[in-house]
Parts: sequence; structure tokens; C-alpha cells
Amino acid sequence: MAHHMLEPLPYGYDALEPYIDEQTMRIHHDKHHQTYVGKLNAALEKHPDLQKKSLEDLLKNLNGVPADIRDAVRNHGGGHFNHRFFWPTLKKDVACEGNIREALERSFGGLDEFRSRFSQAAIGLFGSGWTWLVVNGSDELEIMTTPNQDSPISRGVVPVLGLDVWEHAYYLKYQNRRPDYVEAFFHVVHWEKVNGLYVAAQRETMAAGRR
Repeated sequence: MAHHMLEPLPYGYDALEPYIDEQTMRIHHDKHHQTYVGKLNAALEKHPDLQKKSLEDLLKNLNGVPADIRDAVRNHGGGHFNHRFFWPTLKKDVACEGNIREALERSFGGLDEFRSRFSQAAIGLFGSGWTWLVVNGSDELEIMTTPNQDSPISRGVVPVLGLDVWEHAYYLKYQNRRPDYVEAFFHVVHWEKVNGLYVAAQRETMAAGRR
């Protein structure tokens, strides 16, 4: 039996219309994400002992993954993690409130300034990759980008929001108009979920400090 599985979307394929179209969601989830899962499982078949490890453990310690499958785990394991993280953070018309709103004001001067900087990073990212809002090692919010399917957890930070800027995420609807896709993304940020991830990251940091 395959160790890693593709979970169904937590909503209908058309739930994010008109910002992200139904056909893109079907292909993105059912084809692209499924391919990452399948190729990750294929790589791990060569190392049964690694099948017991969680995806997070593998990605947080890539140097501990055997060299012959390290790139496959980085690329396909990262692709699985990034997309598994991405889907639940999408929902239409959710207000940005709570701890995350206060943290964005502290770190960036407000939601609008954060949105502007995040958008610039996403639009300016060369080639394929992701743009992230993360809690860094200093327990502060930071915008970062990762190439390809590299995962932020491999860099020791905790993601609370991510945007897939691979062309397969937007090309059917937006073609080469990445800025339009990035603008549309902010209509489908599930800020309640993002706030929960941020609060959990704060708790984890506090717990680590007590250990």
C-alpha cells in the first residue's frame, strides 16, 4: 500500500470561482498533485525504512535522506507538502482578523503593505516556485520565495500562507498575466485558517523556549 496519499479537496472544484477556475482546480489537484504523491511513493520504495517517517520529518532533514533519492524527496515530497498545505488555506471572502492581522501590522505596517510586498515577491519570482508568509527563527513574520517545489520547512521556518506561482496554477485562466492571478489570490485567502496556523506557530515557539 502506498505510504503517502492524495486527500480530496476540502471543497468543490468550483468553490473558488471566478478567481480560480474549476478546470484549473481539477487539473492542478487531480493531475499535478497526484503526480507528486505518486513519484514520492515510487522513490521511497527503494528505502522501506523511510516509509515510516512523516513527510515533515523527511523534508526537515533532507541531508539525512539517502543521496540517490534526495532530489526526488525534495521535489516530489516538497510538491506534496506544499500543495497539501495550499488547498485548505483557500476560501472566498474571509476577512483578515485576529492575531495574524495584528502581526501583519507589526511586521509590515498593515495588511495593504503586506499584500503589496507579497504580491511583488510573487510577481517577481523567476520561473516556477512559491511565495510564502512564514514565521522565522526569531518568531517574526517574513515573506520568502522558494524555487520549484522546495518547501519552507526544509529551511527551518513555519509557513502560514503560501501561493503557488507555477504556471499550471493559473495559465488556463490567466495565461501569462501572473499579476492578475496574484491579485485574484487575495480574494480567496482563508484568513481564519491562516490565523490558526499563526497561533499554532506561536504556541510551538513558546513550547520550544520552555524545553
